[in-house]
Amino acid sequence: MPTNRDNAAADFRRVMKLIIVFGIIFTMGALAYLAATGELYLHMVVAVIGGVFISVLLGCGLFAAAFFSDKSGHDQNVTDATKQRDE
Repeated sequence: MPTNRDNAAADFRRVMKLIIVFGIIFTMGALAYLAATGELYLHMVVAVIGGVFISVLLGCGLFAAAFFSDKSGHDQNVTDATKQRDE
């Protein structure tokens, strides 16, 4: 029987796959926009891929990690440990 942690890990993997797909779509959209408005250069393409894809992956991934931490019970473990130390 799956635990909360297993369910949270499965949800996290599913969300990260979706974030990667959205990152690719956004990167392709940015490149299409730049191609429509002017000439593309190799350095520009590399910068857009690095900037857009990495930014989307990092920002959304950290947000997803915060939700994973809460769903898996890690936050409660820290809260309980802090309460025991303070008492």
